Amino acid sequence: MKVLRCQDVGFDCPGVIKAENEDQVLQMAAQHASQVHQVQVTPEMAEQIRTLIKEE
Repeated sequence: MKVLRCQDVGFDCPGVIKAENEDQVLQMAAQHASQVHQVQVTPEMAEQIRTLIKEE
């Protein structure tokens, strides 16, 4: 299971995204960023965020 914590990206947010693989985490993170933080994730941002995804 892959996990990304919103706080690790730099937001003051308790959000935690879990999925089977990194691509799914990134897709869910982009949706969360857009809906909750009004931030559009660019391809460059996605590559930086990918480095923050951990194995759980």
